[in-house]
Amino acid sequence: MNVKSIIKELVILTFAIIIIGMAVFFFLMPSHAAVSSISGFAIVLTNFLPFSVSAITMVLNVILLIIGFITCGPEFGYKTIYTSILLPVVIGVCERLFPNYTSLTGDAALDVVCYIFAVSVGSAILFNRNASSGGLDIVAKILNKYLRIELGKAMSIAGMCIALSSALAYDSKTVILSVLGTYLNGMVLDHFIFDQKLKRRVCIVSPYEAQIRDYILNELHSGASVYKVTGAYRMEEHDEIITIVDKGEFQKLMAYIDKVDPKAFVTVYKVSDMQYQAKSSPERVF
Repeated sequence: MNVKSIIKELVILTFAIIIIGMAVFFFLMPSHAAVSSISGFAIVLTNFLPFSVSAITMVLNVILLIIGFITCGPEFGYKTIYTSILLPVVIGVCERLFPNYTSLTGDAALDVVCYIFAVSVGSAILFNRNASSGGLDIVAKILNKYLRIELGKAMSIAGMCIALSSALAYDSKTVILSVLGTYLNGMVLDHFIFDQKLKRRVCIVSPYEAQIRDYILNELHSGASVYKVTGAYRMEEHDEIITIVDKGEFQKLMAYIDKVDPKAFVTVYKVSDMQYQAKSSPERVF
């Protein structure tokens, strides 16, 4: 990675962390809700420890960062070292600039909703760069990698424990708001991250199999498999092309099929995850 790419990466990560940090300060802290984040847990702990939210977040992030570095590899750790340190710094700057800040909306429930949508945007940017803001994002990434749990659901599982911790310091209304906010945060995060990565398994039966296959390989630069299938009505044998494409490739492929053979038989399935060996990788030796 050259210097220009590194600078671009840092700018993107910084932008995402500023979004998350400001969401925590301006929306989460005034609501006192412990919504699916280490910062939320830090808000609870400020009732028992003589430290600020930013200081407690820094300590907890460092602990989880070590775990993330070990389990998710050096790239994940390298990026998250930067973001984990920057997040409490952003919160700390906001604490210094607005020492008497209370609430932008004046309503705890509305604060939580604003926090969820703002922090989901920032988290989606980070996850798509194979990074994290630290804390529960690291836990979610680990669960996703080793247990194949969707990122949104993984965040909900880890965040629910944090949400319930609010019972240690706040009333039942805040606890319920924390739990509901955590559940909604998982759904929104799942949409921003998981749904955007869905691929499609497209199965095509057409007499123009050669042209379609050539388009997939040479225009979309995607892989494909060809199977022999037999139609039950006339018992005639056909070639079926199967390929897995992303959203943009799928739209191009369907446009090409409509142009070449509008009567082609096409079935489409959603693919949430896939594991394969790239053509450029060394061949497996048995």
